[in-house]
Amino acid sequence: MKEIFKSTATSATRCGGPFGDFYAGLLAKGMKPEMARLTLARKIAAITLTLWKKGGRFDAEHLKQAQAA
Repeated sequence: MKEIFKSTATSATRCGGPFGDFYAGLLAKGMKPEMARLTLARKIAAITLTLWKKGGRFDAEHLKQAQAA
């Protein structure tokens, strides 16, 4: 599972969208790229678990709010 989330985070860094923006924000704050990818992988894992447990839908606005904090 760990490798799935890490590879998903790596792919997301190359694309636009909310996860790419989240990654870019981490880099802008001075985080090293390796740590930013790991943080993104953890964020994706947390979102996946939450959506799985609650049966909800992904809302990119929640990701933007978490980045602002």
